[in-house]
Amino acid sequence: MNNILKATLITAMFLALPVVSSATGPSIYGADNRLDYFEVSKGMQAISKSVVSLWKHFKVVKSTITTGNYDLTTMTLGEANNLCPGEKFIDQKKGAFCSGALVGEDLVITAGHCIRTDEACADTKLVFGFKVKKAGDAGVTSIAETEVYTCSKIVKRYLAGEGEAARKAGPTLSADYALIQLDRKVIGHKPLAINRTGVILNDTKLFVIGHPSGLPLKIAADSKVRDASLPGYFVADLDTFGGNSGSPVFNLATTKIEGILVRGDDDYKPTPAGCETVATFEQSGGRGEDVTRISELSADIPLLRGEKQVEMYRDVDSSTIKPAAPISIEAVSFQ
Repeated sequence: MNNILKATLITAMFLALPVVSSATGPSIYGADNRLDYFEVSKGMQAISKSVVSLWKHFKVVKSTITTGNYDLTTMTLGEANNLCPGEKFIDQKKGAFCSGALVGEDLVITAGHCIRTDEACADTKLVFGFKVKKAGDAGVTSIAETEVYTCSKIVKRYLAGEGEAARKAGPTLSADYALIQLDRKVIGHKPLAINRTGVILNDTKLFVIGHPSGLPLKIAADSKVRDASLPGYFVADLDTFGGNSGSPVFNLATTKIEGILVRGDDDYKPTPAGCETVATFEQSGGRGEDVTRISELSADIPLLRGEKQVEMYRDVDSSTIKPAAPISIEAVSFQ
C-alpha cells in the first residue's frame, strides 16, 4: 500500500468517528479526545491490538473460576482517584500502571521509568486485550492465559537524570525508554512499524494508544507536535495521563510509531467540593506532553518482514522540510 493511500485511509478512520467534547478533560488539551476500543474503526482496532498494559504480578492471578484465564485485580477510576460525579470513565475499572507496544515477536517498548530494574521486570505482567468491548461495560476483568506475558529481560533502557553523576549535574529532560523481552513469542498480535529516520516536524498530526490512569485501552487523536527541536524527545498536545507512560505515539499519516509517551502535565486537580477533577488546558496551553523519539532505540528494534533499513538523519535542518499537504477525503473503511 503506497503512503498516499495509507494516509487517506488512516485519516478516514478518525473522520468517521463521532466528535467528542467535554467540559473537563488531562492533561486534556482542548476537547477530550479519548475513545474506547469499541468506538473506533476496525482499522484502528487492529493497531490497538498490539498495545499492551503493564501490571504488577500480584494483580494478575490464575482464575479459580474460569479454567485457562487470569483474573485482574481492579477498582473503579472514581474510587481510586476520588473523582467528582460526572467525570469521564468514572465507573470504568483501572489496574494497569503503564503501557507498552509490541515491536518484535517478543519485544515491547515502554518508558524507562516504568521498569527500572531486573527485579521490577520479573515482577511485571503484560496483558493484551484490557479494553471496553461495548457501551456500558466497565472493562474486562478476566483474560485468557494466552494474552498474559511476563517481562523476562531488559534489552535496553535509559532514563535521563538517573544515576549519581546525573543527579549531581542536576535534572535534565531528555529520552526515557525501555525495550524489554517477554517470556515467549507473542501469539495473535503483530509488531508495529516505527519511524527509523529520526525526523519529525512541528505540526505533525499524531494519535496515541494506551491506558491512561490504568484504565482499559483508550485511543486519542486530534493532536500534533508542538516542539520537535529538543534532544531525544519532542513535545505534543496529547490527551494523556499517568498510566499512558510507555504508550506508543503514532504519526497519523503513516501510522508508524514516532515515540513513547513519558512525561506531561498534572492529570487531576482538587476542587472546593473535596473531590478531584481532570486538569484541562487550552489546545495550545499547558506545558505539553513529552514523547521520547523512537529513533533513540530503533537500532535495537528488528526490521519487520519486508522492511528496508533507512538512513538515520541526525543533523537535519528541519526548516527546509515541509510537511505533506492535508488530504481532503470522504470517510472510507480501513481493513
